[in-house]
Amino acid sequence: MLTKRDIIPDDFNYKDHFINNKFDNLLGLENKIDNISEKVVYDPIFRVQRNNKVPLAPELDDLCRLHYISISRKVTTILEFGVGKSSVILAHALSLNKANNYEFTHKSLRRKNLYELHSIDNFEEWIDECKKIMPNKYIENGIANFHFAKLDIGLFCDRICSYYDPIPNLCPDLIYLDAPYIYSDTGNIRGISTNHQDRMPMAADILAFEHFLQPGTLIIVDGRTANARFLKCNLQRQWAYFHSSEWDQHFFELQEEPLGIYNNEMIKHCLGGDYFKRIYK
Repeated sequence: MLTKRDIIPDDFNYKDHFINNKFDNLLGLENKIDNISEKVVYDPIFRVQRNNKVPLAPELDDLCRLHYISISRKVTTILEFGVGKSSVILAHALSLNKANNYEFTHKSLRRKNLYELHSIDNFEEWIDECKKIMPNKYIENGIANFHFAKLDIGLFCDRICSYYDPIPNLCPDLIYLDAPYIYSDTGNIRGISTNHQDRMPMAADILAFEHFLQPGTLIIVDGRTANARFLKCNLQRQWAYFHSSEWDQHFFELQEEPLGIYNNEMIKHCLGGDYFKRIYK
């Protein structure tokens, strides 16, 4: 099972986390600490307008939570679908994890992409904009990596969905799904695609490489409830699922016994005994 308390403690203070990690400087924000948990309300069709170039305002509570989760789980490798301020936050969290844990992890864990964020998007201009706000040190030291990929309409078990191509060849222990845009895919199947105001994103990339993922992996789906339900219906392994309507986020944790000694060591280091309590309940 997976509960809210497994994600973040009840007494988590968003404002303190925001201030202590200097997110205002990191994200180029000012006077944003009074209402961190306040959700932005948009016009009903704002998010589904074709050719909308106006970026969504940052959800500061989501960013604080994402940062905390990455640190508390001692995440080593992140795959992010979509780019934006979340990319900066994730890179910052990985830099802290590297500073605190690298001496142990590079000697004791079998991980090729230690402390790397790999962010995928099918809009080169959005990648360019994200690079402008990403601290250069994270790009230069290999923490932040950006990948342009085309987005194709496709099938998963005869269900219409979308796939990015190419996908970076790595094994993440955290996946953050916040893309694609509904008007992004190319082509259609029997006339059906997501290129319609009433359609929803339906990314299937995670399903395609599910069996390469290691126990302990966490997937976070930001909003995208239809896509999260599609994943929940089609994931085949022992995934524990938690949905917070308050946060508008979905969480999937791969709760299986370790694959072997190296995966076991990684789980013990990153997740500790709480993970084993969850899988043996």
